[in-house]
Amino acid sequence: MNNQQDFLIVDTEGKHQVNEIAVINSQGNLIYEAFVQEYAAHDHIKLNRKPLQQIILEFNNLAQNKLLICHHADHDFQVLQNSFIAVEVPWQNFQFACTYKLAKKYFPNLISYSLEYLSKKLNLKVKQKYFNSQQAHSARYDAEFTYQLYWKVMEEITIKRLQNQPNPFGSSRVDTPFQEHLDLTSIYNNQFATLKSIITDIKYDQNHQSKGVIVIGEPGTGKTHLMMRLAQEVLEVNRLLFIRQPNNPDAVIYHTYSRILESLIEKVTQSNYTQLEYLLANSFRKIIQNNLIDNTNQKDQFILAATQTNPLELYDSLGTDGTQKKRDYWQHIEKRTLEWWLEHYGGAGYSLEIIKGIIKFCSYSDFNYKKLVTRWLAADELAPEELDKIKLNNWNEEISKENFSLEAIAVLSKLSLLDEPLIIIFDQLEGLGLKHHEKLLLSFGEAIKEIFTHVPNSLIIFNLFPSRWQHFQQILDGSIVDRISQYQVTLEKPNYSDLEQILQLKAAIIDLDVKTLFTEQELVNILAGNSIRAVLNRAADYYRYKVNQIPLPQLSSQSLTHSLASEETILPRIEKLEQQFTQLQKLLANLAQAFSGFTNTLAVTNKQELQSNEPNNYPTNQEVIDYLETQKKLLEQDYDKLQIISDSDDIGKLKTIIEAFQTIVNLEIDHLRLGKKKIPDHLVVKKTNYTLVIGFLQIDGTAFTTRIKNFNELVINHKEIRFLLLRDNRKPKLTGKVAQEEITKLNNSANGKFSLIDRDNRISFEVIYRLVTDIYNRDFDVSLVEAFNALKQQLNNYWLIKLMQ
Repeated sequence: MNNQQDFLIVDTEGKHQVNEIAVINSQGNLIYEAFVQEYAAHDHIKLNRKPLQQIILEFNNLAQNKLLICHHADHDFQVLQNSFIAVEVPWQNFQFACTYKLAKKYFPNLISYSLEYLSKKLNLKVKQKYFNSQQAHSARYDAEFTYQLYWKVMEEITIKRLQNQPNPFGSSRVDTPFQEHLDLTSIYNNQFATLKSIITDIKYDQNHQSKGVIVIGEPGTGKTHLMMRLAQEVLEVNRLLFIRQPNNPDAVIYHTYSRILESLIEKVTQSNYTQLEYLLANSFRKIIQNNLIDNTNQKDQFILAATQTNPLELYDSLGTDGTQKKRDYWQHIEKRTLEWWLEHYGGAGYSLEIIKGIIKFCSYSDFNYKKLVTRWLAADELAPEELDKIKLNNWNEEISKENFSLEAIAVLSKLSLLDEPLIIIFDQLEGLGLKHHEKLLLSFGEAIKEIFTHVPNSLIIFNLFPSRWQHFQQILDGSIVDRISQYQVTLEKPNYSDLEQILQLKAAIIDLDVKTLFTEQELVNILAGNSIRAVLNRAADYYRYKVNQIPLPQLSSQSLTHSLASEETILPRIEKLEQQFTQLQKLLANLAQAFSGFTNTLAVTNKQELQSNEPNNYPTNQEVIDYLETQKKLLEQDYDKLQIISDSDDIGKLKTIIEAFQTIVNLEIDHLRLGKKKIPDHLVVKKTNYTLVIGFLQIDGTAFTTRIKNFNELVINHKEIRFLLLRDNRKPKLTGKVAQEEITKLNNSANGKFSLIDRDNRISFEVIYRLVTDIYNRDFDVSLVEAFNALKQQLNNYWLIKLMQ
């Protein structure tokens, strides 16, 4: 049957003809009640006493084109038909549905299907009260419980249909703006318009000065989701660059540039081209246009004509891969671009080489060549045979990656002056507010000041909690605070109606009406969440409970701790008390029922009968396990994407993990030195019974050889310490003879080991780091203790978890 059809619940009283009738609409409202005037038992009733003919005529008008739902519908059908005949009103071909028959189909093997039994068995309530047999057999009372029964049946039908459907509420967070999630654009529409207007201001500002925006919102209010909406709307026009929280105070700008580079090599939605290719195509066309008057040739004219309607034709119109024609055109593009740069900005620093690298990346269609150039643009040292493939030279080994990165970001922003303003988003910054990250926060502030000074034509967005923004203002220099907060955009929790629309938008994926699956009280509980994410998470919990019979989880202790620690402490505490009070009410009501004779009858029912509606609780630990599985799948999907893997980032991740669990496990961290010699980025982790040095060496070429030699010297000098040197398996294979010899030396030592980080080990490492940062960023509300217990259970064989036990 179609539960979307408009319906009326009808209950009649009377053996052969109607003597009492009640009608409830599909919203649950009593819209008609009448008592037959000719029926002697109604003499004491003053309201709604009417002649039978009037009642039938009024009912006939109400029932047109409606599905009529009754309990024991055959009886109501006969009573109504007899009444129509008695007052000489033509009988209409009404469509009926019967909750008695529906209940037998969807709730089989019950000992009775009376309205009273079903209402009590299914814990149905009207106005927060269970079925009372003393009030039964009045039309209104029975109609009200028939309405509840009908929706219970509809819920069961829905649940059976959804058994093999995905949980539509299961995805409650946006990790990066490049993901795709459903978006109710009416929410935060004004804030979105503000961001777009600032981009326009930057574009038409004569100086193209970069502007800072603080987007303020509590956890789960949709800050990153708003960035996703921005990406979806502007990505074909603007370059959107996403930077997660830095983790190493010595490499904040390099971290920023690495994440910018990763964003630029992301493909634009519904396109085969990356953001970097969009940037170059649009910029180069403007360069030719600017040079046409004084300095044009046949190649310029050909490129201009080919790209007139679509600049991206630059990549399809210059010849076939591997041909001299294509090489000649790309050499011309490089020549023209460098001429333009020299004329406007000069040739100091790394800028000319960076531009060459950008052009090289865009000139190749082969993924492996693009990968080589990406590593080169990340200031990695390439092997001679790799350099020969892409015709570039290695960077100086003594290069300052921080200075290089700042200049590279500046080059990109200056190229964007010929395109559209850049959008640079700093997200997941909450961990910077931790006490042990104060040095990192100060380094971040100084890096941002440098970026604002040297990088024009950019909207720079910082997503922050209100409390973190207050903390940043107390710690950071006033000049930095002023630059990053030229604009402030605040995201408040949407209203009840908007939240319900979000649920319905999600539910529509599987053709579901939330009001069919969830009761009114369940919706109230779901929508009481203190953020969009909390509402979706609670809806996902209820969905699993109702469809998959997975008990509802308790609110985590961490969630309560966060609520009490936030600026708004009163409301969460009241909500918690209300939940406890509601649970107590349910318990008392159930106890009252337990002592009724009715429960004794229920005790003999078949074991296959319906389970109680009262959920059990399962440990919060399971939430962490579910989280780990979800994040593992996401990391597996992204594993083969182009990524900038660096020592500074990996050691920062390791330090973040160790520091997080130091309060749980007795660990100390330190570092070693070898005079002025360069050694791999590392941490010394001290436990009661032993000390382990963990280092990363993701660099290549002679730099790798030099640093592993120095590392081996440390191994020899500290025989009481164990050493572990790690390198990602996706980095180029080390073929140099000396490098291989040093690896062998390390592995043959009594206290040292060189190990490649394979796919499984990398994903385990990243999932632990993501868990810690998500807890810091309040994207996942569990305590570090709960997290650590789950890690010991799920990753008990992983070396890092073993180290911390």
